[in-house]
Amino acid sequence: MSKGGGLRLVDSHCHLDFPDFAAERDAVVARARAAGVETMLTICTRLDQFDGVRAIAEAYDGIWCSVGAHPHEAADHGPLLADELLALTDHPKVVGIGETGLDFHYDLSPRDIQERVFRVHIAASRASGLPLIIHAREADREIGQILEEERPPPGVLHCFSSGRALAETAIALGFYVSISGIVTFRNAEDLRAIVRDLPLDRLLVETDAPYLAPVPYRGKRNEPAFVAATAAAVAALKGIDPEEIAAATRDNFFRLFTKAIPSQG
Repeated sequence: MSKGGGLRLVDSHCHLDFPDFAAERDAVVARARAAGVETMLTICTRLDQFDGVRAIAEAYDGIWCSVGAHPHEAADHGPLLADELLALTDHPKVVGIGETGLDFHYDLSPRDIQERVFRVHIAASRASGLPLIIHAREADREIGQILEEERPPPGVLHCFSSGRALAETAIALGFYVSISGIVTFRNAEDLRAIVRDLPLDRLLVETDAPYLAPVPYRGKRNEPAFVAATAAAVAALKGIDPEEIAAATRDNFFRLFTKAIPSQG
């Protein structure tokens, strides 16, 4: 049995390579362990930073990583080829492709380049069998259309804050939906209504640390230990015990990310 009151949690999406954690990464990981967070997936957002992401996964048991380029960074990855991603997936700690997707809120990269790079990630997911990690912001219709057209292997809508239609499309395609600290925010009633209806066997929980700290840590730098608060909020919405949501989301994570190996204990 782990610490954290017996909970065995997975933070399915965090950014441990970001400068926010550089001065105390060991302490951040230790606090996560103390909170019962046995497993973390640290996410690549730029290929030129992949070596650092991978090094963190190599340095700790129970920490895995992905390879990919965030839609904000798509403009710097316009010529990207699926083979370039595939070449980096052989490493045993690389368990997913992304994060990728579309972000039409900030439009930090041109939309056509975002879409092209997204489709390259989908091709790499199909070729490798590794799950896609999708970032969707104000692009529900476009992402839904691309997923229905491409029919990639099951993946995850990370940090879900989209509408019900995209959730239903993703679930129908075998995808999972990952819930972040947003679900605890005062103005997130629409999201809470969707979470109540999502099937338990398709849910994950995440921090997206260092962003989006859940209540009661709102306004602080987020870190993987705080995923326990998000899991508790999801459990309350589903009318089940925190232990049950921890067990379900843990099982779901390893069912999706088949290359990751569960911690023993």
